[in-house]
This record gives sequence, C-alpha cells and structure tokens, in this order.
Amino acid sequence: MWFEVLPGIAVMTTCLLIPGVITAHMHKFSHGGKEKRIAHFPYQWSLMERDRRVSGVNCYYVSKGLENID
Repeated sequence: MWFEVLPGIAVMTTCLLIPGVITAHMHKFSHGGKEKRIAHFPYQWSLMERDRRVSGVNCYYVSKGLENID
C-alpha cells in the first residue's frame, strides 16, 4: 500500500534536515548569538560594512544600537 513508503520518507526528510539545522545553530553560537548575515546585493554589503565600521571591533556581527554610537 501507499503508506509503506512513509517510514522511508520520514528517514530521508530527517537526514536532509539535520545538516541545515546543525549549521544554523553552529553559526548562531560561534557569532555571539546572532545568525550569519549574507549579502546578496551591494546595498546589503554596504550595510554590513557600516555595521563593521560602527561596531569598533571590526566585526559586523557585534553591533551597537543607535544610543551607543558616539
């Protein structure tokens, strides 16, 4: 019957989801709790460069709020 294929689909789905979830968590924990940013367009790249410059530690993922900028 058709339901005999469900365990195989469940195993394949699990095996395909695990690497993506683990990678997201590794990036989150290695960058101080923030997710990795990706710049697909020049505008996004300029925002990342601005954040790197403003942070003071040369890292785009260590950001300051507007109230902390000198």
